[in-house]
Amino acid sequence: MYLESCSQELYTIAKTLSKYKGRSILVGGAVRDFCMEKEISKDLDIEVFDINLKVLESILQKFGKLYTVGKTFGVLKLKTENAEYDFSLPRYENKIGVGHKGFLTRSDPSLSFEKAASRRDFSVNSIGYDLIKHQLLDPFNGIEDIKKKTLRHIGPSFSEDPLRVLRAMQLSARLEFKIDPKTVKICNELNLEELSKERIFEEFRKLLIQAERPSIGLEYARELGILTYFPELKALIGVLQDHEWHPEGDVWTHTLLVINEAARLRNGNQKHDLILMLAALCHDFGKPLTTKFINGRWRSPSHDSAGVAPTEKFLRRLTDDLNLIKKVKTLVKEHLRPVQLYNTRKLINSGTIRRLAMRVNITELVLLAKADYFGRNLSQIDRSCFEAGNWLLEEAEIMKIENDGPAPLLMGRHLLDLGMKPSPKVGLILKKAFEKQLNGDLEKEEDAILWAKSNLSI
Repeated sequence: MYLESCSQELYTIAKTLSKYKGRSILVGGAVRDFCMEKEISKDLDIEVFDINLKVLESILQKFGKLYTVGKTFGVLKLKTENAEYDFSLPRYENKIGVGHKGFLTRSDPSLSFEKAASRRDFSVNSIGYDLIKHQLLDPFNGIEDIKKKTLRHIGPSFSEDPLRVLRAMQLSARLEFKIDPKTVKICNELNLEELSKERIFEEFRKLLIQAERPSIGLEYARELGILTYFPELKALIGVLQDHEWHPEGDVWTHTLLVINEAARLRNGNQKHDLILMLAALCHDFGKPLTTKFINGRWRSPSHDSAGVAPTEKFLRRLTDDLNLIKKVKTLVKEHLRPVQLYNTRKLINSGTIRRLAMRVNITELVLLAKADYFGRNLSQIDRSCFEAGNWLLEEAEIMKIENDGPAPLLMGRHLLDLGMKPSPKVGLILKKAFEKQLNGDLEKEEDAILWAKSNLSI
């Protein structure tokens, strides 16, 4: 059987390597996805057996741009016009310390495919495809586990890298597979504290960006013991909500529904999608801190603003990207505003919406609020429209502030052109002019300049 999704280019490379006794085996997610009849990525991993690194390098450089940053570990990256390939030699790995750097690796081209595949995490990721013989290699019954839709660890080496606990979380969601009970048990015995935040963040990113139903992974995070390391998530479990507004159950259950709704609203821009998904995950972090039984109903007053601090704590365990943290925190703080403004729309003026646009991207906010609104057990009729979000977005689009806050119409240069000298009075006039602009009293640059002429004496 020929792996039809592989390019002719890759086959040509493999055929060339075979002339030097190199055996090219396609490995990893590409083979797994082929067996699942899914589209295969253009980023392909190939293990080359029975050839040394020097010969491999000399051959690959004839096919495109070769990057040797991983050469110490027997890995060469080849970039062509059609795809990117990671070529590697099979290797031994021995755990000698903590973290991902605590491994002693040694390339050995003479290894058997079974021995090389035994260091992989799950059986479904241990399948290989011989590019010359057109043959699937499955020493650990990965194809059978694909049929069973099961993630099963291969052997003792699984425990050497606790990152595999997080890989189990995100893969369970991306593949929509159950995790073998023995694998779950081992995961609960591993210590995630030795992992760097960068590695943890990458697994959360894959969960939130690539899974159609990220809730599957989060439910497994609970079973795998991951929530112990993220108390802000764990705190959501069992926090009661008003049944009329949240018939689905506690805050944890609601959050799972919300992240699934947010996943449906992703637009393919990974930076944008990650902000939305993290905000959806964190949006109710304030409820464990504020929920009380008031006048016969469960209430969470000001949980939006109370959620800012735990959101920052959670995100700082994952990333040092301060801009990302700031944007997610802002969305969390403002996530109730679309509904609040809609409910009071007859009492507010356009200035309220303009001021909101100064604090947050309204398009992103409406998406989060929409996920929050639909992240409940609703009837089909109730799911047909999110009126509050549609209204706010329409108002913002009319004012052309759906993605950015309004830029000041009156600038310092205008005042200097009117004969003012640099002084604190310039700043005072500019501030007053911008307030009038936000209120809708000044709509054009000419209006602002005319107003300034009559108010130079302020």
